[in-house]
Amino acid sequence: MKDSYWHMQPNKAKALMLAKRMLPEFVCDAVNLEGINYTLPEIQTLLDGITVGGHKVSDQQIALNQHQAWRLLFQLIEENKFTVTAETACALHELAAKDDALEWGKFRSGGVTIAGTAYMPPSADKLPELFEQMVRDAKKLPDIYDQSLFIFLTMARCQFFYDVNKRMGRFMMNGLLLQNGYPAINLPAKRQLEFNQLMLAFYDTGDQRQMNAFLRSCLDERMINIMKE
Repeated sequence: MKDSYWHMQPNKAKALMLAKRMLPEFVCDAVNLEGINYTLPEIQTLLDGITVGGHKVSDQQIALNQHQAWRLLFQLIEENKFTVTAETACALHELAAKDDALEWGKFRSGGVTIAGTAYMPPSADKLPELFEQMVRDAKKLPDIYDQSLFIFLTMARCQFFYDVNKRMGRFMMNGLLLQNGYPAINLPAKRQLEFNQLMLAFYDTGDQRQMNAFLRSCLDERMINIMKE
């Protein structure tokens, strides 16, 4: 897979255009991964400003939060203001986690656990330095996809927030990719079981190799081919 996309010429405008066109799919897969059963047509309708019946108000809000965070991400990229910083992550979290997490728009102030694993995320007082260390370590990686995936996986394992950590990691991962002119990675809901199994193994070991390969395999070949045109 790597060879098939590494010959892409980075093109920020084209990568951003493709991400915008895929936005309903991104939102639909993200909420379904959280156990919220929206269909793609329902998400398209909701993002057009029309309420969809048969869903809890809280579920609708989570979907709209995801949409708002994507819109901010697109704006930051268009204005060349996206950076992998705690400030950017917190600004996105303030939208993505509104009324969903215990606190939103700031790093967690207490401890958390992760279901299914004995691994314990670091204590809250260590989070600011861990974020800075993550940024420094990512910059040492020569491959933009390795850098982006490293950020997503490190954010997921550190659990910088009380909730919405994997979604936030994906926002920061895709922000870095789009900022550098490469297409975003979507995680299809149909691959949820594989994702969950690999993530639990990753939490236990901290070894990113299997998750790196899995996430690379989620790259959409349609986007790759358009980027090569």
